[in-house]
Amino acid sequence: MTTLKIEGMTCASSAEHPGKTPGWARADGKRGDDAGALRVAVIGSGGAAMAAALKAAENGAQVTLIERGTIGGTCVNVGCVPSKIMIRAAHIAHLRQTSPFDAGIGAVAPVIDRPRLLAQQQARVDELRHAKYENILDTSPNINVLHGEARFTGSHTLTVTLTAGGEHTVSFDRCLIATGATAAVPPIPGLKETPYWTSTEALASNMSPARLAVIGSSAVAAELAQAFARLGSRVTVLARHTLLYQEDPAIGEAVTVAFRAEGIEVLTQTEASQVSYADGRFVLSTNHGEVRADQLLVATGRAPNTGTLNLASAGVQLDERGAIAVDAGMRTSAPDIYAAGDCTNQPQFVYVAAAAGTRAAINMTGGDSRLDLDAMPAVVFTEPQVATVGYSEAQAQHAGIETDSRTLTLDNVPRALVNFDPHGFIKLVTEAGSGRLIGVQAVAPEAGELIQTAAIAIGARMTVQDLADQLFPYLTMVEGLKLAAQTFSKDVRQLSCCAG
Repeated sequence: MTTLKIEGMTCASSAEHPGKTPGWARADGKRGDDAGALRVAVIGSGGAAMAAALKAAENGAQVTLIERGTIGGTCVNVGCVPSKIMIRAAHIAHLRQTSPFDAGIGAVAPVIDRPRLLAQQQARVDELRHAKYENILDTSPNINVLHGEARFTGSHTLTVTLTAGGEHTVSFDRCLIATGATAAVPPIPGLKETPYWTSTEALASNMSPARLAVIGSSAVAAELAQAFARLGSRVTVLARHTLLYQEDPAIGEAVTVAFRAEGIEVLTQTEASQVSYADGRFVLSTNHGEVRADQLLVATGRAPNTGTLNLASAGVQLDERGAIAVDAGMRTSAPDIYAAGDCTNQPQFVYVAAAAGTRAAINMTGGDSRLDLDAMPAVVFTEPQVATVGYSEAQAQHAGIETDSRTLTLDNVPRALVNFDPHGFIKLVTEAGSGRLIGVQAVAPEAGELIQTAAIAIGARMTVQDLADQLFPYLTMVEGLKLAAQTFSKDVRQLSCCAG
């Protein structure tokens, strides 16, 4: 038998194998489509990469997926999944120690066994990575996985430095860059000489420090600060502005009040100018004095992983943050090269990344699909949760939209009252005149479970009257959307408890 080796795959003649369909025979023994199949390279293996690889393969492409680290990317390995497990464990610990029903249910301070919690967390991470990533790739005949680091060496070629040694050239017709992002580290003098944590190290730690300082005010900073506090750490948060300052100001104020009620120290308008570490202790010099801690968590955002790709050789342009600029179809500035996920200038959420990856694959294989982010919901998994979709009042006004808005406090929501937890609010933002709903912000228990209803309402271009006329099940938190909508035309305090 004679064979012709092409770009790491072997093309075999069907004449030498009667009855066999012509196609690609790969080094791992899998067979793909015929030799004329579109060649798609995917760099990365997270949410965007997996969605794109599967859709491209479904559409008949021969896919080469390249991963330099652990299969699965950020979300399943070191992001969404482990953090939400830890947050849930911390929530259970908090309820055992204190709840609105302590007068009738005796509270007992829990014993925290962090190593066992970590083992439980990691077992579920491993299970999901295998089920949702590794096993799917292993059983997908048109997807070949290369373990190594890719860099562009031309407009349609990649060189992969293989993890096992050596190099491999991949030529492609289309390429998707989905390399994600890593924790950004601010240039604070002395910081890099200390054993500080990013979210990755914090989630992998088998101990809860006695005193934890957190630099940052974003979702990751807030979520992990509260989780560690509930697992036994004394936590101080240093916010350069205010907590969650990019949201409606009322959101940060409400979360700050909740944090301080739990004993979390929140220092607003506070910035570290120097960090030192000696004898197992951190000392942070700030504009409001010194902060001392046993451990330091830096959670000041994430930077796109684009620096080692040699994008200039392929003509791919970056924005001022080093992120890949893409249009609504995930196209970059270079023909035939697409990008999706946290390495781009789109919002850094895994569900956005997956949706973008799918649309990129459709476009790479001859379709025409766009990603509409006008009604993109977002959730911060603190307690109370923060959930938003659409415009805030300030964003709408900045866009030239005249607005009308109402804020309903949770002491008007029956579910919150029977939970004895009436802290928080739901705010609706409408287009003035038409009454069309254009934005919702909520700070409430399980706010993430109600925000999708708001997203659907915005996507359907519903007015607040349309929303007020809907049937909502009584004694659910999502009923708060109906009540908030009713406030545009009536005083809900004068309604019976389940008035339609």
